[in-house]
Amino acid sequence: MKEKLVVYFILLYSSVSAQKTIISDSIPLTINEQNTIFVKAIFNEKDTLNLNFDTGTTELILTNNVLKNKLKSAPKLYNTFYNLKIGNTIYATKVYDAELTGHDTDGRFGWDIFKDKIVEINYDKNLLIIHSILPENVEKDTKFTKLSIDFYEDLFLVESEIKQCGVSNKELFLFDTGYQRTVMLDNDLLKQGEFPTEKMEVIKKVIMKGAQGNEIPVITSNLKLLKIGKYKLKNVPIQQLTTNKPLKNKNIHILGNEVLKRFNSFLDFQNNVVYLKPNHLFNDEYIDQKNYNYDK
Repeated sequence: MKEKLVVYFILLYSSVSAQKTIISDSIPLTINEQNTIFVKAIFNEKDTLNLNFDTGTTELILTNNVLKNKLKSAPKLYNTFYNLKIGNTIYATKVYDAELTGHDTDGRFGWDIFKDKIVEINYDKNLLIIHSILPENVEKDTKFTKLSIDFYEDLFLVESEIKQCGVSNKELFLFDTGYQRTVMLDNDLLKQGEFPTEKMEVIKKVIMKGAQGNEIPVITSNLKLLKIGKYKLKNVPIQQLTTNKPLKNKNIHILGNEVLKRFNSFLDFQNNVVYLKPNHLFNDEYIDQKNYNYDK
C-alpha cells in the first residue's frame, strides 16, 4: 500500500509540474518602414498569406483584391469558420472583407485569435511568440511596466497620459498595432479634458485612408509628452482626429505602432495585463519628425 501511495504522489507531482511547463510557438515577425508588423500564415490549408497582427481588430480580415484574385477557394464571409495556421498552431476564425490593409500584407488578424494565451511581440528578435503561460522572468524584470487591460466590446485598451503646457490628461487608449502612426487623439476627449490643443504646434494637415478606402482629414501636431506606464516619450508628432471616429458611440484615443514598436511587449490575455519594456527602437526618429524643429 505504501509503495502504491509513493507512485501516486510521484505521478501527481509530475502532472502538476507539466501544467506549469511553458509551451511556446515562435513565429518570424516582419516590420516594414510603415510600421506594419506581419507574419506568414496558411489560410484554409491552401493559401500562404502575409497577415498583419492588428490588436485593434478581431478575427480575420482579407482585402477584396485577395479574396477575388489570390485565394484558391472562395470563402464564405462573416458566418463560416476557417482554419488559419500561424506558426505550428491552427486557429479557427471567421473571415471579413476590407478594401485596404497594412502595407505589404494581404489582410490582418486580431488579438482574439489568441484568447487565453500570452502573446509576446519581440522586436529585438523579430519574433511573435505565443506562450501557454507567462514566463517567470517577465514579472521579475523591473524594466517592464505593467498596464491593466480594459475592454470595450471586443477591443482592449490601456491607460496612458498626455501632457502639454502644464495640462495633463489620463485616458484609456486603444492598443492598436494595426495603426501605423504614433497616436490618434480624439478631439471630443481633448475638449472634455480641457487639453490645450491650440498650443500644440501644427506639423502638417493630410488626408488619410480608412480600412474601407474612406478619406479622413487628419492634423499632425507636436505633443510635448506621452507617458505610458513609467516611460515617457517627448515631442511626439501625434494625429488629431476631427471626423470619422473609429468606434461608434465611444470617444477614444489610439496608441499606434510607431509608438508601440518601441517596446517589447507581453499581452497577457489570461490575467488581462500588458507588460512593456523599451527595446532598440525606443529612440528611433518619428516619420513626421523629419524637417521639423522641436525647439520652437
